[in-house]
Amino acid sequence: MSEPDEHVRYKAYLDEFAQVADPDEAGLIGRVLADPDVIMAQAAVLRHLDRRAAVLCAEPGWEEWAQVMARAVVRHPFLIRRLREWSLFRAVTLRLPWQQDDLLAASDWLQLKAAAGPDPDALAVLADRGRTKRIRSTARTRLAKPSRE
Repeated sequence: MSEPDEHVRYKAYLDEFAQVADPDEAGLIGRVLADPDVIMAQAAVLRHLDRRAAVLCAEPGWEEWAQVMARAVVRHPFLIRRLREWSLFRAVTLRLPWQQDDLLAASDWLQLKAAAGPDPDALAVLADRGRTKRIRSTARTRLAKPSRE
């Protein structure tokens, strides 16, 4: 039994993303998002954005990269939201200014990621008002541990 076409394309897209040069990244995202299987295409782009954002989050070129990526995914609200949440995560992690309401309105994904992070203000907010029991528990556990950062 052969693998479904969309699985083959998904893997091929991930391979292309792993090798793409920075100047060609937005173009590749556009090509992938033009795939007829919208869900698969968005999943491939999401995985790429998450991988790149995790690497670039603390880097000086973050803002420019995030703007280029936002233009590349402008017609895909879920991908735009993920980029915004990476920007919020960056602010929380680097202890840049951020808004409590933004963190409380964020997805479970971001709240859980922030609850495992170092920012004591974010941890206090999430320990008290995180969306799920798991988020609140993770934040409380982090608050109880002495910081080594």
